Amino acid sequence: MEVPPGIDSKFRFILIAAKRARQLQAGAKPLVQSTSKKPTRIAQQEVAAGLVPFELLAPSGDGSRPKA
Repeated sequence: MEVPPGIDSKFRFILIAAKRARQLQAGAKPLVQSTSKKPTRIAQQEVAAGLVPFELLAPSGDGSRPKA
């Protein structure tokens, strides 16, 4: 698997694609034309094409864990 530009790791790519696949399963319209009917594959194609916006948040920096 090739990581698209702008995504720093395979792990992040999979997380973004998985969240998008859940949206597709819930009824969201695909952003690309695909021969695949599988939401996971469509989501991967959308992320690779740069059509799924995401934001990288900076770590808090104080070393503490976030409160639940």
